[in-house]
Amino acid sequence: MIELRTPAQIEEMRPAGRFVAEVLTALSAAADVGVNLLELDALAHQMIKDRGAKSCYIDYHPSFGASPFGKVLCTSVNDAVLHGLPHDYALVDGDLLSLDFAVSVDGWVADSAVSLVVGTPREEDLKLIEVATKALEAGIAAAVPGNRLGDISWAIGEVAHHAGLGVNLQFGGHGVGRTMHGDPHVPNDGRAGRGLKLKSGLVIAIEPWFLHTTDEIYTDPDGWTLRSQDGSRGAHMEHTVAITADGPIVLTAR
Repeated sequence: MIELRTPAQIEEMRPAGRFVAEVLTALSAAADVGVNLLELDALAHQMIKDRGAKSCYIDYHPSFGASPFGKVLCTSVNDAVLHGLPHDYALVDGDLLSLDFAVSVDGWVADSAVSLVVGTPREEDLKLIEVATKALEAGIAAAVPGNRLGDISWAIGEVAHHAGLGVNLQFGGHGVGRTMHGDPHVPNDGRAGRGLKLKSGLVIAIEPWFLHTTDEIYTDPDGWTLRSQDGSRGAHMEHTVAITADGPIVLTAR
């Protein structure tokens, strides 16, 4: 069911968005050569505890997950692009790291993701992050009342296609509110002018993710981490966005 939020409720969602942004900023600063993924998860866990927030991940067990997630942060490295389950791995120079984080603060959820390079970057990785960032910006710009859901999807897909990238439609954006994943599903490619008419009060996570040379993925033996079929690297960017009469509000702006 698609739910619309009142202006007062959108204001109530701002603290969750600010906290998610703060955590991702802290994690991005902490991610360095030699830092273990479990250390990053522990930092996020401590920040959640200190804030009195509630993780959306630790008990999360959808149909596509092998078991409850068990961690509070997604850490996807190199050929992993989504749902990366933190494990005993120390980051090395040149790793492409995606961090995805969602929590509930005072009953409202915010969800955001960022990709970055640890240490010495590869030019192609920086380009991939740039394309994902531009796609996110294009999707946000299309999130205005009167547009259609397909306008957001088309805007994201156009950036990807212009860069010569394929787009996987299995996972995309989604509604956000009292829970992390709600209606509507927001694909990362589509047809302009089609689909749900956007109205003020709709709050969605817009999250383009792309791989260098494929759009095919498979699930790692850990039952969660999604990796590229050909071993190419991936980037993932995401913000929680409120659609309002005054334009889109990025609740998780960093």
